Amino acid sequence: MFTGLVRGLAEVISVTPDGPGVTITIDRAGLEDDSDLGASIALNGCCLTVVANYDDRVDFQAGEETLSRTNLGQLKAGDRVNVEPSLRAGDPLGGHYVTGHIDALGTVDRRDDDSDWSKFWFRVPQSLTRQMASKGSVTVDGVSLTLVDVEEERFSVALIPHTLQATTLGGRQPGDRVNIETDVLAKYVERQLSGRPGA
Repeated sequence: MFTGLVRGLAEVISVTPDGPGVTITIDRAGLEDDSDLGASIALNGCCLTVVANYDDRVDFQAGEETLSRTNLGQLKAGDRVNVEPSLRAGDPLGGHYVTGHIDALGTVDRRDDDSDWSKFWFRVPQSLTRQMASKGSVTVDGVSLTLVDVEEERFSVALIPHTLQATTLGGRQPGDRVNIETDVLAKYVERQLSGRPGA
């Protein structure tokens, strides 16, 4: 479980073929106390397990499913990713409950900059916007954000200068693919309202 409060940006050192998947190696800076073997860490909002750690880097493995359904499949050496260690009992919950299970890839549809601030529109499948409401929560590339506008196939968020500087979102441009996770509570509400088991 995560909160969507990104710890920082880590540089991708390498992406190495590994069976049907890859091993993703990132810079360990900022994760020294949270990257023990077997630890869960979210990269761009996607929960991965630490499979090896060294003084200056950390290894994760990502399979075909993860690579095809998230933007981790587009990573290359030199890219930066949002990192967040998993929530510990007693930690403050400053964002919202985030599972680290990506629902779908979204696309940056529009970016309106106003000095150091920005409003972003993201295009997503309509099945996801049914789980969104203005002033509710959404996670984009692992960042907990407040929804502003919600339309049938897209939504908007307003980003403050700190978020633009401290996360990958500052570098996102129209056409870029981003990982989307809707609020887990909204998923349960939608399922109950649909009246369909397993919906």
